[in-house]
Amino acid sequence: MVDDDSDDPGRPLRGRDLVGLGGLLVGGVVGGLVLGLLLDQALGTEPAFALVGIFVGMVVGAVGFALRVRSALRD
Repeated sequence: MVDDDSDDPGRPLRGRDLVGLGGLLVGGVVGGLVLGLLLDQALGTEPAFALVGIFVGMVVGAVGFALRVRSALRD
């Protein structure tokens, strides 16, 4: 039986965790951009919602990043 503590919130960050953090940041920005572009296309307000979406995606990614790193550093 392998002792896998992948769900343990207090364990240190490993390589795959760092890749996941990068994906979280990129996903937040890209997701916000896509939603903003869709809203802009539907409402004809280019580039207002795209810019707001990028900003919101950056904030969401940064908060998720901070929460994950904080839980990894907490011991």
